[in-house]
Amino acid sequence: MIKRTLVATAIITLLGACTLSLDNADQPSQTTQKSAVEQKAAEYQHMLDRFVDIEMTADLSSLSAIDRQVLQKIIQVANILDDVYLKQTYEFNPQIKKQIAATDTHQELLSSLFQLHYGPWDTLEDDKPFFGNTVRPLGAGVYPTDLTREEFNQWIADHPQDKEAFESGYTVIRRQQNKLIAIPYSQYYAKEMQQSAALMREAAALTQDPSLKTFLYKRAEAFLNDEYRDSEMAWMDLNGSLEIAIGPYETYTDKLFGYKTFFEAFITVRNPEDSKKLARYKHYLKGMELNLPIPEQHKNLQRGAESPISVVDQVAGGGDNKPGVQTVAFNLPNDEYVREVKGSKKVMLKNVLNAKYQAIMQPISQLIIAEHQQPMLMEKYFFNETLFHELSHGLGPGNIVKKGIKTSVASELKETYSKIEEGKADVMGAYNMLFLMDKGELNPDERDNMLVTYFAGLFRSMRFGVHEAHGAGAAFQYNYFKEKNAFEYDKKQQRYTVNVRRLESSITELVRDICMIQALGDYDAAKQFLADYAVLADEVSLVNQKMASIPTDIRPHYPKI
Repeated sequence: MIKRTLVATAIITLLGACTLSLDNADQPSQTTQKSAVEQKAAEYQHMLDRFVDIEMTADLSSLSAIDRQVLQKIIQVANILDDVYLKQTYEFNPQIKKQIAATDTHQELLSSLFQLHYGPWDTLEDDKPFFGNTVRPLGAGVYPTDLTREEFNQWIADHPQDKEAFESGYTVIRRQQNKLIAIPYSQYYAKEMQQSAALMREAAALTQDPSLKTFLYKRAEAFLNDEYRDSEMAWMDLNGSLEIAIGPYETYTDKLFGYKTFFEAFITVRNPEDSKKLARYKHYLKGMELNLPIPEQHKNLQRGAESPISVVDQVAGGGDNKPGVQTVAFNLPNDEYVREVKGSKKVMLKNVLNAKYQAIMQPISQLIIAEHQQPMLMEKYFFNETLFHELSHGLGPGNIVKKGIKTSVASELKETYSKIEEGKADVMGAYNMLFLMDKGELNPDERDNMLVTYFAGLFRSMRFGVHEAHGAGAAFQYNYFKEKNAFEYDKKQQRYTVNVRRLESSITELVRDICMIQALGDYDAAKQFLADYAVLADEVSLVNQKMASIPTDIRPHYPKI
């Protein structure tokens, strides 16, 4: 965060440099200018203040000297992927970064904002530009900025042989004279991919962890040929002290279709004791799938059952992991074939989770939940909701058949998929905790505690904005529950009382409705559902103002390796 004293000093210096030989008629103009400069500085500072700086801790005592050398190599790769991601989000970001560095006013503030959001747009305010007036393109930097969905679809209709390459998660679409072409990541980002592959091989040669060695070699090869499946399989087998997820994964930033993956890195150290404690939950995955409130033919019993759970401390990040709102957990890989063969891995970033609870979730809950329900809030269910959110990403419809053709939910729901899927994972996480309480695996006496804590958690996510996948998912849960009278809102106190029994039944109904949209691959239904429910209710906007003093998210500073 930029210190306010530094801002004031910068303003004084700026104004001191202004010409002082002005006549009286010019004085109001100078005053107005001064006021505008100060006002803009305060606006930028407020945008930065929504993120609280946290010095992150992690227990690195178990790492060997070789482990540290391996981490240093991989952190270098993460830094390279940072540059790739910056261009993936917007092709002209490097030039904008230089323009900000050359500005006369607010240079430090604008540079911090650009670094925070990886571009000139405020990711908390529906991508509103804070530098310049360029509208953020839906296709980010992986499609031509003027490309429309209609033109893309028409090109594929006219050139069906291009469909696979155009819809691939590992190609950039560009114009070449009067036609569209798909360029593989390994070619378009050739310099960075070659540098990354070389460092990955160096790290692989160093490590004494056989599973990590295999993954690093295979992922290095994938950087050069865009064939990621083999290395995804190898990543599922990682079982040493280092948990490294690095490569092109999530598609959130592609708001045109949700096809293209974006590079990121999670560099973490495993906590074996905590990981072992949670391992028992994976044995219930089949039971959770069978328990879904949808017809049997839509239940996905083909996914692999390995599904390890890893509790880690994050020590570094890169690319899509770093801008704006910080990830507290992830569930990978996204490749449905790998999920069917080996399942998916759930990685809980314990130090990030703890930091967010203390800085954000706890004060939010104390501010918005009715006083008589305050004692119901429990920190462990903030953690558990995150865990079961990730478990639930691996449940429900994945690969489906539509009109006799094998396809996937992600392919059919296109740009709506991320918002639908994030909300699904949220509500299904609560549904699955209720299931485990019925089984006695979780304490059934804490049923109401879980429900109230889950409901309170929606407000943390809604502050991200409905343009963002997690924010939209939280908003459609809130509005669905509002329609079902699952809570009461006290306008005077601006506090909520949860009707736990109605919330419980509404959770089941929402899981059913969302899973059926996915099972049928119903794009139109997904669009309509989001239009109806993924909106910010008036009272939530007021509550957000009430929570203005609470940071929206953290800005972590990780320990040096």
